[in-house]
Amino acid sequence: MQAAPHPSPLPLGFADGVFPAGCPSRTVLDHITSKWGVLVLVALSEGEQRWSDLRRRAEGISEKMLAQTLKTLERDGLVRRTAQPVIPPRVDYSLTERGYALSALLVPLVAWAFDNAEEILGGQGSTPAK
Repeated sequence: MQAAPHPSPLPLGFADGVFPAGCPSRTVLDHITSKWGVLVLVALSEGEQRWSDLRRRAEGISEKMLAQTLKTLERDGLVRRTAQPVIPPRVDYSLTERGYALSALLVPLVAWAFDNAEEILGGQGSTPAK
């Protein structure tokens, strides 16, 4: 496997702003990097979806957790909820422009996790190198 290039360090002064406990970025990071937050954002990167589509897509998510995740992402301005004026009621979810910008960063992260999960998890039973 070829070594990945080292990431660029955070810009000078920027790092001091994200590491303190009171930094608002910690709350945002918590919302967008939760297991379900990432999966919902990546699923919506493929286009508008209904509740049931998202529930099927993110296997294992409870109704309560999907509702909570969508509300949080909507409140953060990442997801748009559109209620259709039809009977029975229909609600569609899609990404906002900010949500699309974020999903463009998350898709490579999810792809990396998928590509490396087997090797990482397969090595968990071995003795760590000293």
